[in-house]
Amino acid sequence: MDNVKISPKYQVVIPKRIRETLNLKPGQKVQIILFGNRIELIPIYDIKEMRGFIKGINTEFEREEDRV
Repeated sequence: MDNVKISPKYQVVIPKRIRETLNLKPGQKVQIILFGNRIELIPIYDIKEMRGFIKGINTEFEREEDRV
C-alpha cells in the first residue's frame, strides 16, 4: 500500500507504480467518487481505447424471442 501527502493546494501525486499499472497519462481525466469515508478515483478512457477489450467473449447463447 502506498501513502501520499496532500499538498497545501490539496493536490496528491499518484505513485508511479499505480500510474504505470493503469497506464495513466498527464492530463487524463478521472472521475472522483466519495464512497463512505474514502475517495475513489476512476480513470476515464477514450472510447477508442476500449475497442477489443472483450475479445474472445462467447456470443453464442440462446436469446429470448423478443430480443432477436
